[in-house]
Amino acid sequence: MRFMIIVKASAESEAGIMPSEKLLTDMGNFNEELAKAGVLLSAEGLQPSARGARVQFSGSKRSVAAGPFPSDGLVAGFWLIKVASLDEAIDWVKRCPNPMPGDSEIEIRQVYEMEDFGAALPPELHEQELRLRAHAASQG
Repeated sequence: MRFMIIVKASAESEAGIMPSEKLLTDMGNFNEELAKAGVLLSAEGLQPSARGARVQFSGSKRSVAAGPFPSDGLVAGFWLIKVASLDEAIDWVKRCPNPMPGDSEIEIRQVYEMEDFGAALPPELHEQELRLRAHAASQG
């Protein structure tokens, strides 16, 4: 099972305040633990929403809004891990250093696997997904 571990943004992360050297060290050590355990697929921090944009869809129309956006619900960073269960993902997150200077929140969401779609995913789309994943894996 793959899980996305989502670090919620804070006023500090949205202001572009960089983490302390201690937090960077602690996070690096945590990421190393994940990697050594063979569960880490990806780990990234995101720049503030002021440097981003949102594309809004309404039927066939698209509109673009430039950041910044209200920090409530924004993502500041994430891990993608592969573990046996939600409980294992929770156990890993409980070991994580607090990602923000004050209070913070980390959300854990299971990633859909092709098998989760059952009959809704016809064989040709299954094959297409396998090709896309193989291509993505070869890129990086």
